[in-house]
Amino acid sequence: MAIIVQKLASPVGDLFLAASPAGIAAVEFMDDSFDVASAKLKNCLNHDVTPGEHPLLGLLTGQLDAYFRRELQQFSVPLDIRGTTFQQDVWKMLTEIPYGETRSYLDIAKAIGNPKSGRAVGLANGANRIAIVIPCHRVINTGGGLGGYGGGLDRKRFLLQLEAGRSELQVDSVSSSTRAFSYGPADVSSRQPQRSK
Repeated sequence: MAIIVQKLASPVGDLFLAASPAGIAAVEFMDDSFDVASAKLKNCLNHDVTPGEHPLLGLLTGQLDAYFRRELQQFSVPLDIRGTTFQQDVWKMLTEIPYGETRSYLDIAKAIGNPKSGRAVGLANGANRIAIVIPCHRVINTGGGLGGYGGGLDRKRFLLQLEAGRSELQVDSVSSSTRAFSYGPADVSSRQPQRSK
């Protein structure tokens, strides 16, 4: 059975969404054309992909809309997560970082019981195909710097400030198409990792 793919306009640019019978297989920032994104996913998952409608994509679209409106903090769509055991351990830990908080790469490495794997955690973050839902944007450098982000640092900063509740942040529905990430002067990179009490 083919993986169903769609393009969705969002406040952080077009998103490339994919769903399999098992769950959401991709939420990626679409900096290439839809055809190129489809071909990359097909090669990555070694599975046919086809544009179309899927009930899980409808559910995901509604949840993303609520997220960007600051009305949803935890996604509940089923996920089709494909990766190594190490990657899956990292991605599971990412989903446990509370909304509005951050952790360092070292924090994640320690949490999965492998404190010397900070660099590997960064690589696993970069391999995450389900952006926003698996919130790799919440992982920053130990010193508080943003670190890297596959979607670009402007998007990472936007998502962190969205979750921080910055009142000056311009938040639009996913139904509006914009490539401008509008946020105030506060620099998220100066924040230290926040920890749950």
